[in-house]
Amino acid sequence: MNDADDDRSERDREPDGPDRRRRVRSFVRRPGRLTPAQQRALDELLPRYRLADPTAPLAEAFERSAPLIVEIGCGNGDALCWMSGNEPDSNFVGFEVHEPGMGRLLRCLDANGRSNVRVAMLDAVEVLQGQPDGSIDMLRVYFPDPWPKKRHHKRRLVSPTFAAMARRLLRPGGMLHLATDWVPYAEWMHEVLAAEAGLENLGHPDIERPEWRPETHFERRGLKRGHEVRDLLYRARSS
Repeated sequence: MNDADDDRSERDREPDGPDRRRRVRSFVRRPGRLTPAQQRALDELLPRYRLADPTAPLAEAFERSAPLIVEIGCGNGDALCWMSGNEPDSNFVGFEVHEPGMGRLLRCLDANGRSNVRVAMLDAVEVLQGQPDGSIDMLRVYFPDPWPKKRHHKRRLVSPTFAAMARRLLRPGGMLHLATDWVPYAEWMHEVLAAEAGLENLGHPDIERPEWRPETHFERRGLKRGHEVRDLLYRARSS
């Protein structure tokens, strides 16, 4: 993959001057082009679906007690909308900072009458760092920006800090599921996650795409370009 191959790589510009001192993020906010329908969704539907208090335990955002699944980086929202319907007995929280993607997700949730989803246009890591230990049943990260340039590897979401956070947040037996179409990033993920003793790799080293993950927009585009898709599944150890 090169930077022209994937619009995710448009996010790899580093700040100049004083902004260089900011915390390194795994994403850069991109304004994108909002359609009128997406803008209406943000104006009218976001207040209904967003986390009312991102500092509170995520489970408190729902009126029922149910397994909690968190997706980091919802993209255009198709996967989260489908999964919330396919797993109606679970509660979902989705993080996405890209406005057009969030607008599309909100429209899908509304059109399908989903009540088991909450969303946040916030830095997922910042929110999750404040969540209670063992409070999440599953973390899902599908096709995060691979930051292919070596000098940008520090921006990759999957890092030792992320691995430790995931282990802390997952209940014993909880799952971390990741997917990527960039093989060097899959290898990076395996190396990083193998160093976290509290996570057990359930693949050899990878798994087949599980039934709970639909094929995504990024996945289809990657496959058309001849990329290999890798699914990684880890389980939080009980001790």
